[in-house]
Amino acid sequence: MLRLSGKVAFITGGGTGIGRACALALAREGAEVAIVGRRKDPLEAVAGEITAAGGKALAVTCDVTSRSSVENALSQAEKQFGRLDTIVNNAGAVVVATVEHTSDDEWNQVLAANLTGTFFVSRAALAPLRRSGGGAIVNIGSVLGLVARKDRAAYCAAKAGVCGLTRAMALDHAHEKIRVNCICPTIVETELGMQSVRRTGNAEAEIQKRIAEIPLGRLGKPEDVAMMAVYLASDEASWITGASFPLDGGLTAY
Repeated sequence: MLRLSGKVAFITGGGTGIGRACALALAREGAEVAIVGRRKDPLEAVAGEITAAGGKALAVTCDVTSRSSVENALSQAEKQFGRLDTIVNNAGAVVVATVEHTSDDEWNQVLAANLTGTFFVSRAALAPLRRSGGGAIVNIGSVLGLVARKDRAAYCAAKAGVCGLTRAMALDHAHEKIRVNCICPTIVETELGMQSVRRTGNAEAEIQKRIAEIPLGRLGKPEDVAMMAVYLASDEASWITGASFPLDGGLTAY
């Protein structure tokens, strides 16, 4: 039997990068998947990949920074599939700047996309997860929620907040069999991950610099994150909650 047979997953930022990899990986393990994001075309493309492989998927447009949009998307997903078992909070944004060079709008954007969006989705998901008898919330955080890096002030603050929210919700909802965990990757080969690399003006040199910081000698791949999400969503992780896992090739082992 597949590891996620009979389960339904709701994945934000599901049209590209880590979210797309999570959607495909969870579907391969038997989950029915609601793929959620702001841009319709990428969502439908991922849903098409899943259905072409024999799975079940639904593309739902949603802005995670809007409470009403989130609630509507979760309602659509539960109505379509009859239940919800797994939430993957992946949507996010990054600004490369110190506090001094971060505008008010940039600060608000990064906090809204990464932290407030995770809060809105997680809060609204509690009711459908209860109706399913429990479930798993998997937050995609960042290693920068655990340690800091120069020129990432707003992003570090947002992702540290996601780690804190993970722990708090895990304690508050353990008695309902709702598990909450956080995956904390370092730089991953996605469009978002490469934004900061390109801003240096010498992308190749920056990539080699970042690789040199990682003991395992490579950048992360979206599939690395997706396979950990599969594990945390599965019953194999039934005694794990409130944890934030570095997924960083050994970066934080220093």
